[in-house]
Amino acid sequence: MQKGVTKISSTELGRRMGTTASQIRQDLNCFGGFGQQGYGYNVVLLHDKIGSILGLDVAKNAVMIGAGNLGHALGANMDMKPLGFNLVRIFDINPKIVGQTIGNVEVFHIDTLDEFAKSVNIDVAILTLPKAATSPMIEKLDGLGVKAIWNFSNEDIEVPGMIVENVHLSDSLMTLSYRVADSKKPEE
Repeated sequence: MQKGVTKISSTELGRRMGTTASQIRQDLNCFGGFGQQGYGYNVVLLHDKIGSILGLDVAKNAVMIGAGNLGHALGANMDMKPLGFNLVRIFDINPKIVGQTIGNVEVFHIDTLDEFAKSVNIDVAILTLPKAATSPMIEKLDGLGVKAIWNFSNEDIEVPGMIVENVHLSDSLMTLSYRVADSKKPEE
């Protein structure tokens, strides 16, 4: 779309994604037929349909818990709206951070979370907390009816009845290390 392409074939999609045209067609057919044989896919329609499948067309209220280095970096540099998330508030315990604005969102003291949750439906909590603070916060969020957690803490978490995405930055770095090492191996 950004390059002005209005239609694309499954063959071209497969080439760009490193898979086969047949796999593209099979995968997209699982969600309904929105391609046309001999024509391919209308890029705008395909974009919108995939966005709808991923839930990007429905705004989800998100709060961030923890405005330290990682929380600040996420809040200041990541535009979550195109991904279907509206960062409505940031919370922290540090009085030096409370009252600051990060990426157009004010930081409030964590003690105000309960009251805020009574007035705003929180779909997702983004955790950028130290490991020791994670478990107590999860209990609090579960009690407030938060539906999902995007967890950047150093602790894998599981909460029955809640959707959790544990983010492992170290795993990503190891993957990068492997790919660098693998690229240096002589071809056989």
